[in-house]
Amino acid sequence: MYISEPHNDFIFAVLAEELGFIGCVAVILLFAIFIWRGIIIAMKAPDMFGSLLAIGITSLIGLQAIINIAVVTSSMPVTGMPLPFFSYGGTSLIILLCSVGVLLNISRQSQKI
Repeated sequence: MYISEPHNDFIFAVLAEELGFIGCVAVILLFAIFIWRGIIIAMKAPDMFGSLLAIGITSLIGLQAIINIAVVTSSMPVTGMPLPFFSYGGTSLIILLCSVGVLLNISRQSQKI
């Protein structure tokens, strides 16, 4: 099978080829843990804005991962959405890391109360 952009949009296929089933399950489990922790942070946020921002960041990253994995497994048509934290591209990675920094700041603010 020919993959058009293996280092960009179809990095999960390369990951599956190199790491196998256990590696794929590990990556999906890590995204699930990220979503779970993001929801916990949103529930414990000190104010409504922090809660909405945390759930927005979590859903942004979670839906992006779900859509990319669905595209790679041919469950959805090709959308061109990168896999968060894995796909090649500096701008996406910088925005995601800044978003996670904001999420961590919301978590830190909720611990001070």
